[in-house]
Amino acid sequence: MTAGSDGRPVVVGGREVEAVRESWLVEDRWWTDAPLRRRYWEVLVAGGRNTVVYRDLEEGAWYEQASA
Repeated sequence: MTAGSDGRPVVVGGREVEAVRESWLVEDRWWTDAPLRRRYWEVLVAGGRNTVVYRDLEEGAWYEQASA
């Protein structure tokens, strides 16, 4: 996973991101010792595959959400 200087994903699974369809922020469990803060991105990658990736804003790591 590679992100641009603005934080948007530009390469996912070795494929260039052609379009960002949507982005949203999830903040939960803020009242606990293990808060959840994630920025999700729904993207279209080269070859036409639509996928969702997210960045864990607490640890800084990127993940690709499993497809059904």
